[in-house]
Amino acid sequence: MKACLAQIHVLPGQPAANTETMLKAIAAARAQAAELVVFPEMAIPGYLLGDSWERDAFLRECEACGHRIREASKGIVVVFGNVGLDWRRRNEDGRVRKYNALFVAENGRFIGPRGGTYDFVVKTLLPNYREFDDSRYFYDLRRLAAEEGKSLEQALTPVITERMALGCILCEDAWDADYGVSPLDLLKRHGADLFVNCSCSPFTLNKNVKRNRMFAAHAERLEKPLLYVNSVGIQNNGKTVYTFDGASCIYDAHAHQIGLPARFEAGLLQADIPLDQSEFARPLDAREDGVADIYQALVFGIREFMQMLGVSRVVVGVSGGIDSAVTAALYSRILSRENILLVNLPSRFNSPTTVKLARTLAANLGCYYVEAPIEDSVRLTTAQVNGLAIASVDGSLRARLALSDFMIENVQARDRSSRLLAAFAAAFGGVFTCNANKAEATVGYTTLYGDLAGYLAALADLWKGEVYALGRYLNETVFQREVIPAGCFDLTPSAELGPAQAVDQGLGDPLIYPYHDRLFASWVETWHRTTPEEILEWYLAGTLEQQLGYKGKLADLFPSAREFIADLERWWRQYNGMGVAKRIQAPPILAIKRRAFGFDHREAQMGVWFSGRYLELKKQALAHQG
Repeated sequence: MKACLAQIHVLPGQPAANTETMLKAIAAARAQAAELVVFPEMAIPGYLLGDSWERDAFLRECEACGHRIREASKGIVVVFGNVGLDWRRRNEDGRVRKYNALFVAENGRFIGPRGGTYDFVVKTLLPNYREFDDSRYFYDLRRLAAEEGKSLEQALTPVITERMALGCILCEDAWDADYGVSPLDLLKRHGADLFVNCSCSPFTLNKNVKRNRMFAAHAERLEKPLLYVNSVGIQNNGKTVYTFDGASCIYDAHAHQIGLPARFEAGLLQADIPLDQSEFARPLDAREDGVADIYQALVFGIREFMQMLGVSRVVVGVSGGIDSAVTAALYSRILSRENILLVNLPSRFNSPTTVKLARTLAANLGCYYVEAPIEDSVRLTTAQVNGLAIASVDGSLRARLALSDFMIENVQARDRSSRLLAAFAAAFGGVFTCNANKAEATVGYTTLYGDLAGYLAALADLWKGEVYALGRYLNETVFQREVIPAGCFDLTPSAELGPAQAVDQGLGDPLIYPYHDRLFASWVETWHRTTPEEILEWYLAGTLEQQLGYKGKLADLFPSAREFIADLERWWRQYNGMGVAKRIQAPPILAIKRRAFGFDHREAQMGVWFSGRYLELKKQALAHQG
């Protein structure tokens, strides 16, 4: 079988544009004498569309576009993802029945599964974790089979083309380890000659190496080739932006693979595939992702997001610290230097050291740069509010407002972002960035409407240590020179909003890196997420460093259990308290790992909770300390 995998750039919510891309790919496959061309899941509408699935006009356009692909299938088998519609039935929400479906077209007609209800394949397993919410919109094959009084084995059958029996599944159908059924195994019982998995699978670090192992094992067990095709591009669900890297490949029955040479790029993978157990591919790619892949995903995602918004200029507030320096360096790989403006916004608390670092960074990048001191405006705001008499109209209520030193710190942060950076962005004809990292986002160590503001938080899925690693990679590998000044790496992380954060005296933020990176990651990213209960149990058992993957010694940070518990509770309260409120109002986050904040890490404002077991352990720890 001469097959062609079409790893196309899918534009979410643009069925007509995606259809034109698909028609061109079909023509290219036909020119290469391909007998089969396979496209990703939801190739026509896109996948992460929010509640656009509720618009009947949009559904009708997707259906019409599908018929255009059907008409183009003369002399070639075309497999593609689209929404499958049954206008006679209803979903459980009362709207028209929709399926996440796979269509097989041959010689101008759709071919459904043998003995099936529809002329399309219905997705069996609908994911409802992380960013996925498929059951909100789609009906799955398991429910359809039960509705029609069939077993799943009866409902899940191959598609019979003129030449072979195709075992067709969609994305999650192959990730079956935690389900009570394996769609691939059921298709094997029906004698499929070739297996096809069409996916729309977001990139996350090391997902590809896990997929390679799992899909290669599937192909080896099935004793048949398995084709995997994924899309490239970006899609989002409002609060979280996901990149799609493609990584399409073909697995033979010996757990080997043939893949496209580059991720994050559209392309066609063409191969002659023996429809038996012949070995025809190369050893499995078992390479784990690293900082180079983080860099590639971020640059791709930022560029695509800017294009989606129609934005071509950017303003970056640069403090002299590592986060803003890495942000500026990333944008310099996407935009020409005349489209980047770096702004340093010093107050009386800013060190000459950090101002010099910001200026040096701008000089190294060769872009626009300006320094805009905020001291006068902060003094004006303080004078307008501090000591101001307020009263009810009838005079029965009287009071005076007062700004504490902490409040004035936040005034500075908001003056930098909401007032000046927003104004600079408007005047420059662009947008301004949010430079927060994941540690800061976890505990809300950012100022609401201040440094939390911006059009996109490109680094907010990276822990502080990962930001440093990315900065070193940019200098050593991307630029191959010191673009980010060495001082940015050596500087004590600090917001420089008060005398207690004087960097030249080694003073700065209360976050302790890398310990808090590892602690917060256990709360956010581990599949079975920890709470203070597990943390304190491990601490008392002397295994916390090992459990967190922290290379240092806790005794160097917290001489006593009392100090350790105080730190733990401080940040747990922040994570579950104001941190939640701030994340809800934060800009979209560019996701590159599992459990990115936003729609992946879903949360509600509920206040702080400690388990009864934790409170008992705390009593024991403090009593033992005396």
